[in-house]
Amino acid sequence: MSKLLILIPAYNEEGAVGGVVNEVRGVMPGVPILVVDDCSTDATVHIARLAGARVLPLPHHLGLGGAVQAGYKLAFELDFDYVIRVDGDGQHDPRDIPTILETLKREGCEMVIGSRFVNGSGKHSGWVRSLGIAFFRAVLRPILGRPVRDPTSGFVGVNRAALSVFSRSFPLEYPEIEALVVLQRKRFRFVEVPCRMRPRRTGRTTITPLKSLYYIVHVLLGVFVNVLKFEGRRM
Repeated sequence: MSKLLILIPAYNEEGAVGGVVNEVRGVMPGVPILVVDDCSTDATVHIARLAGARVLPLPHHLGLGGAVQAGYKLAFELDFDYVIRVDGDGQHDPRDIPTILETLKREGCEMVIGSRFVNGSGKHSGWVRSLGIAFFRAVLRPILGRPVRDPTSGFVGVNRAALSVFSRSFPLEYPEIEALVVLQRKRFRFVEVPCRMRPRRTGRTTITPLKSLYYIVHVLLGVFVNVLKFEGRRM
């Protein structure tokens, strides 16, 4: 029987993480849940444990990519076959987890992306994020050789082959887009499935227009480096 782990990266999500863990347990009873705490300064670790999740507390703040990679590395070492990442802010609907898992198994692909733009409008995306998504769709189309509707989605499932790669190397900041290029470089496949997106339960996004500009430049550099690696392997 295949082993599934639900991975929840979290940083200062005390207001949402308990509810996320409880929802996931309701949808996927008996499936282990791992919260990777990125050195939170609030009660995230305590609340996640009270809700019944296993917690991996990081000794230093690594950023989203570092937290996700830590979870992938542990999952790979513990011989999990599939990992589905759910963000700790409550925006992802755990009721879509079975669809992602079933698609991973049925399609035999290395990654499944839960997309708010497949049979949906992405209505909970702000205008800054929406512009960024449109921009990266255009950038990624020629690189991937196919369209991707929601390249910044963090609602992602991977199989063991992808775990093997991502446990050794994973983009540390804003990892979703660069991870797609890594998949392409490895000749791996991804599939998008529709998912529901909800507003954040607590707090607000820290992405400002200035940070969005930094995000675009940073990710473009990462994509460029990965493309050079890809082209180098083809020579």
